[in-house]
Amino acid sequence: MQSINIGFAGMTHLGIISQVIAATRGFNTIGYHAEDETVESLSKGDLPIYEPGLKNLFNKNLQKLNYSSKPSALNKCDLVYISVDIPTDNSGASDLAIINKMIDTVSFYLREDAFIIVLSQVPPGFTRKLSIPHKRVFYQVETLIYGRAVERAMHPERFIVGCADPNAPLPPAIETYLSSFDCPILKMRYESAELSKISINMYLVSSVSTTNILSEICEKLGANWHEIIPALKLDKRIGPHAYLKPGLGIAGGNLERDLATVIRLADNKECNAEVVKSWIADSTYRKDWSLRRFNEVALAGNNIKFIGMLGLAYKENTASIKNSAAIVMLRSLINRTKKYKIKVYDPQVQSETIPFSGFSVVQSPIEVCKNSDVILLMTPWPEFKKLKPTVLANIMKGNLIIDPYSILKTEECSSAGLRHLTLGKAFHI
Repeated sequence: MQSINIGFAGMTHLGIISQVIAATRGFNTIGYHAEDETVESLSKGDLPIYEPGLKNLFNKNLQKLNYSSKPSALNKCDLVYISVDIPTDNSGASDLAIINKMIDTVSFYLREDAFIIVLSQVPPGFTRKLSIPHKRVFYQVETLIYGRAVERAMHPERFIVGCADPNAPLPPAIETYLSSFDCPILKMRYESAELSKISINMYLVSSVSTTNILSEICEKLGANWHEIIPALKLDKRIGPHAYLKPGLGIAGGNLERDLATVIRLADNKECNAEVVKSWIADSTYRKDWSLRRFNEVALAGNNIKFIGMLGLAYKENTASIKNSAAIVMLRSLINRTKKYKIKVYDPQVQSETIPFSGFSVVQSPIEVCKNSDVILLMTPWPEFKKLKPTVLANIMKGNLIIDPYSILKTEECSSAGLRHLTLGKAFHI
């Protein structure tokens, strides 16, 4: 039944990735998006997003990738994934107007024997409230991770599918498509599936927060968190894939949305979620780690004027700056005084996406580092690992590297006469 047609309504990051993967698995696909410009761009092969490996898969499967700005094109589909991005406000609250509109549009043109699968993340209770007959509606947990989206979508650990009746077999079209990935399919009621995605992220947040707290204690105590990590990875209760690398809080928007959702659910149901509020406060505190270290240097009497910042994205392999610690740092430096001259470089982030000015954009990491008093390594892009401390020592005016993610090696920096500050290690100003 490989001849089934699969539609994707919403050519967002999620929709584009999901459609390309479906085509790679051998299925004919139709990508619907209301904006002609987006459809024309995709039809020409111009991808509006960046993910490692995506362009290659896109080019290999052009014959199975079709696009339209007319929703009537979805009438050819056996199943349609709702793949719009759900915008959130600064508090993490979701605006569901866009997905409700898309579902209304799709259901109008959908054949009576076709199915809708909500792939966009929605709050628990959303799917069951839809007016479409429940036997035709399913909810599937998306597993997209920015920077690893192709890998994750191509080789999922499992599929989590919300159903009106989890004891009933899946429709043949859905079963055929999901079975092509050769991974477990977990069926459950709508509400359980909707909450399972949030549950996964809750456990992730708890691991990230614990790591960050303990790595800071290491800095103050004279311990080295990077020496402790191997011991934790060898513990079967924690394991080799645990999030044990310290970072600058939670960013990207998805985890923050889930934290906000859990707090609202707990408040509405009179449950206790104070620990979740603490995680949010802790994340805000972690984002200022680089600024605190910078302040300690500045207050120590160093005459800092030229600052180089490497990385603006909230993590590597994405152009997203949603809640990025780098943007928080950049804004803080600009707002403080006018005395700093700041150069920035990021391989994917476009300067026009940054909602303020006061800095200059250069075209290479080396240009950022030339004549800088301080270098801030704010995003762990792989290309930054190629920087040689001996070279940096020769082209910098100062000698301070603030490198939270340990992109460079402390020992090599010290040998080159550079001061290297990183998360989880004691330091001396």
